[in-house]
Amino acid sequence: MVALTPVARADASVTTLRGMSLEEKVGQLFVTYVNGQAADVPHPKNRTDFGVDSPAEMVRKYQPGGVIYFNNSSRDNIDTPKQIAQLSNGLQKASKIPLLISIDQEMGQVTRIGPPATQLPGNMALGAGRSTQDAEEAARITAQELRAMGINQNFAPDADVNSNPANPIIGVRSFSSDPKLAADMTKAQVTGYEGRHWFDPDSVTSTAKHFPGHGDTSEDSHTSLPVSNRSLDQWRQIDSPPFQAAIAGKIDSIMTAHIQVPQIDPSGNPATLSPKIITGLLREELKYDGVVVTDSLEMAGVRKLHSDAEIPVLAIKAGVDQLLMPPNLGLAVESVLKAVRSGEISEQRIDQSVLRILKMKLLRGVMLNAEVDVNKVDQIVGSNTQAAQRIADRTITAVRNDGQAIPLNATAPLVVGTSDAPATALATRLKATKVVTATSPTPGQTQQALVAAANADKIVVLTNGLSTRPTQLDLLNQLVATGKPVIAVATGVPYDVAHSNAKTWLATYSTTTVSMEALAKTLLGETKPQGKLPVDVPGPTPYPFGHGVTW
Repeated sequence: MVALTPVARADASVTTLRGMSLEEKVGQLFVTYVNGQAADVPHPKNRTDFGVDSPAEMVRKYQPGGVIYFNNSSRDNIDTPKQIAQLSNGLQKASKIPLLISIDQEMGQVTRIGPPATQLPGNMALGAGRSTQDAEEAARITAQELRAMGINQNFAPDADVNSNPANPIIGVRSFSSDPKLAADMTKAQVTGYEGRHWFDPDSVTSTAKHFPGHGDTSEDSHTSLPVSNRSLDQWRQIDSPPFQAAIAGKIDSIMTAHIQVPQIDPSGNPATLSPKIITGLLREELKYDGVVVTDSLEMAGVRKLHSDAEIPVLAIKAGVDQLLMPPNLGLAVESVLKAVRSGEISEQRIDQSVLRILKMKLLRGVMLNAEVDVNKVDQIVGSNTQAAQRIADRTITAVRNDGQAIPLNATAPLVVGTSDAPATALATRLKATKVVTATSPTPGQTQQALVAAANADKIVVLTNGLSTRPTQLDLLNQLVATGKPVIAVATGVPYDVAHSNAKTWLATYSTTTVSMEALAKTLLGETKPQGKLPVDVPGPTPYPFGHGVTW
């Protein structure tokens, strides 16, 4: 394939733009969800949401710029890799201009497509491993497998600097509380996702999120409108570096945050709707001219102050290009069309965003070859498990081993975990008894674990958010009080390690299968822990960024 020059690439996009009606241009700005797992099969929610029966009919009706896949009870687009590829191809066939088909496949905590797709530890685990090469490889693996399924845009990596341990929504999705480490890892992942040359058929558009930075908040923008109290100077020092690194790495797109930053924009508007933040900081100060996409417009953080009709218009006026998941697509489209026809937004401004989107599609090769070979999907998806395991093996962090409980050398080990899948995976590998409790164990569950502990010679306790869940902490402390050797393992945020007097503490930052296997290898003495804390851990027994022991 002959690589187009930047001028030729722009010309191709401009030619497409010139042939589009206003309605088609506005459609390109929107990325919407779809209901169902097959393009041409009716799904009742499509009639309610879009006035048509099937996903393909929705695409033909609205001609959106993109769609996004989910894997949950309300929007279940995910079954098998081959099914996903067939859905993608069917949607592409229905679209006049090739679609951006997107997903949130951050890996770790936010993973929409599970096995047989290769599973990887998430960002904070990669931050603990400190290897930009591993971060790039993890993104490359994810991109290759997504593209094989017809998905060409991944809303990853998370570029937030998790400086607030109480952050309820970012946490392990962030690489680090250190701006430089987060920046280095972000840039590496941009290269991994997008490849090293134009039109790479194994690449996807990557999206650094959530600008200007969601790491300092203490609320979840899905359910509220969080506030970051950063000053402009603090933002430049802490939150900006990963986004600067992404831009230096020529990232395709950047996602906005539905957060207020009153010291930067005192208007009260969330960043998504803020000209001072999107145009002033991102476009002008950071010199970014790529695609800007909103976080989901269904979220409470962006809907608190304005109506669903106003939000798309305000976002465009702020400097946004792509409008993700408006709760009422028809209303949103009509609102933008009305704003253009009334002169509130110029058609030239719409052209500016559409041209960015078309260039991005062309750069990724989407305009040249949107459909995928369904017969090759199963050969590609899931073919990288050994590489994923090698990456995970380098992320385990030993915070404390005062009890010298590792290697395990146990004849009757017990695994106590807050959820079934990781506890089962680890117990199977260790040939251990298991007790599954909950993130907030009941008195009955605590008693069940204590009864099982009486017959164990060593106990492995998997924690998850223990620092904010008193009954989980109480269970761990009661197990320590039995006098049996206890190995506590933080499988989510590592802040748990500061809140118990367990003599042995490890951190995996992830409950994925590869992370549990990496943990088992460490416990059995097959590998030595190599990870370092990627965040400062405050608390009764604090640990600094960079701490980690080995043997």
